[in-house]
Amino acid sequence: MNQQQHKVSFGIVGIFMAIGIVYGDIGTSPLYVMKAIVSGLPGNLCTNPDYIIGAISCIIWTLTIQTTIKYVIVTLRADNNGEGGILSLFALIRKKYRWAYLIAIIGAATLLADGVITPAITVVSAVEGLNHLVPSIPVELVAILIIVMIFLIQPLGTARLGKTFGRVMFLWFTMLGILGLLSFFHYPMIIKAFNPVYAIKLLINAPNAFIIMGAVFLCTTGAEALYSDLGHCGLHNIRISWIYVKLTLILNYLGQGAWIITHPVQVVTSTNPFFGIMPEWFSFIGIAMATMAAIIASQALISGSFTIISEAISLDLWPNIKIKYPTNIKGQMFIPQINYTLMILCVIIVMTFGTSSNMEAAYGLSITITMLMTTLLLFIYFHFKHYPMWLCIPLTTFFITIESSFFIANMFKFAHGGWVTILIAGFVFGIMYVWYNGRRIKNHYSKYEPITPTLECLKDICADQSIPKFATNLVYVTRAKYPNDIESKISYSLINRQPKRADTYWFVYLYRSDEPYYFKYSVKTFVPGKMFRIDIHSGFKQGAHLDMFVHRICKELEEKGEVDLLSRYPSLRERNIEGDFRFVVVERIARNLELPPVTKTILLLYYLIKKYSTSDTQILDLDPSVVTVEYVPLKAVQ
Repeated sequence: MNQQQHKVSFGIVGIFMAIGIVYGDIGTSPLYVMKAIVSGLPGNLCTNPDYIIGAISCIIWTLTIQTTIKYVIVTLRADNNGEGGILSLFALIRKKYRWAYLIAIIGAATLLADGVITPAITVVSAVEGLNHLVPSIPVELVAILIIVMIFLIQPLGTARLGKTFGRVMFLWFTMLGILGLLSFFHYPMIIKAFNPVYAIKLLINAPNAFIIMGAVFLCTTGAEALYSDLGHCGLHNIRISWIYVKLTLILNYLGQGAWIITHPVQVVTSTNPFFGIMPEWFSFIGIAMATMAAIIASQALISGSFTIISEAISLDLWPNIKIKYPTNIKGQMFIPQINYTLMILCVIIVMTFGTSSNMEAAYGLSITITMLMTTLLLFIYFHFKHYPMWLCIPLTTFFITIESSFFIANMFKFAHGGWVTILIAGFVFGIMYVWYNGRRIKNHYSKYEPITPTLECLKDICADQSIPKFATNLVYVTRAKYPNDIESKISYSLINRQPKRADTYWFVYLYRSDEPYYFKYSVKTFVPGKMFRIDIHSGFKQGAHLDMFVHRICKELEEKGEVDLLSRYPSLRERNIEGDFRFVVVERIARNLELPPVTKTILLLYYLIKKYSTSDTQILDLDPSVVTVEYVPLKAVQ
């Protein structure tokens, strides 16, 4: 097969794709941020110019410090072969700081949990705007239908979605900037919001400062997803597009602030400032655009969730599940199990909370934990890279101080629904913790050994006609990286558990390449015509069709005269019928092991998760009719 190198597109196409995929969450925050801030201020202060200017100032500097400086400038530098996200950051340091997995899985779990509420709040906010024009519209039902549609189109892949969404989101951000600029001229003094002194005064003097901070934080909740989407869009595309995105966001927030100050009566009647700045003739167009933007906004967290799970699998933090690649870029993927689980949870969130105001009261708590964990991992990464401590310590302290303040502010949301995302995060954390430590415990009782003694014993087994023949071609999938090694569990299965006589033995090692269509293999012959080791390097777009790969390679070896694939049974051989293939998958189980109670519990939970996750047979795409699954006790391979 041809080797092809596919990279993320740059130029106009790449920038549009980044705008479509990365900035949906941040880009739709104007739908609800100012509305949440106004709701947090007492009635007599919600239109006070100094308070509104202070609130806009908080937003401007939060976007600058958290999104621009921390993520766009600093964090995006910490990429792992082009991939981003908190788990990618952990992968860079895990060999030296293995204990940091706890920080990583806390951050990953809370990011996934917040991804459940993001599509719900953005879509419901947009549909509520439509409700002002069509009062009879069933908001919840329409929102649920839109959310289901969003998840059903995910199999198309983020490249196709990104190119289409990018054009729409470019129009969306342009609309935000123009509407904000037009409203800005109604109260030009709102420009004072660029002075951080007004933000500080608001936080000191406002009666509900922590509630306001919790609302302000919503303007930057998509920053972590921005980092996770690095592999989907590329560093330069994200950085260049952010310049335009940030400009239009700030203009819109300034315009909303100016409208609030000049329209106190409408603010008191709970009119959403975002829809308030629209001219009446433009309302329907604006609401339609908001609905489309809300649909696109969900993409950032969904694609980010796929990235997190994919990285978690590669880091042994999540069970193996099927990953599909709709495009030729590895960073752009589709994971059916995660997609439809998120869809169900989003629908439940809409049905439970009902309105965007209720969701605002719960939104943002878990993502503050993610940001704190990212900051801690960044400090470890800086230390790992030997960056000067006089720079790392102040920078880390600065971000931790800001994010801790946001976390405390968002803790007020816990009783108002924030516990939902924390509960989901706790469940995801539990799976990651059990899977990671369960594998470590299991691997503690596993070992690799030289393959030579096993081969010598197999020669004698082949000559022993009293042992029933197990298969003509017997195939074992090995995880031993070195050809002269073998897992003890395979040796135990071949010799101790049940002696397996076969005409030809194959030990197959599969490596998944980062290139989409790469395919290469090498064969090591242990015993001519009898025992072989095959090392397969397969591109991620090829899939793991192991039985197909093995048959194809064996056919090529037969054509070279290195192996005889015909059946050894005379009645079949004279008819040129090929011999059978039997694949053996060996699983280890804990039995009669004397372990501490906590360790034993983790191991039992690990096997419970493994039982209900995707099996090795499915992951390797083996035909179940030719697979034998064996279980060997851990103690047998000590």
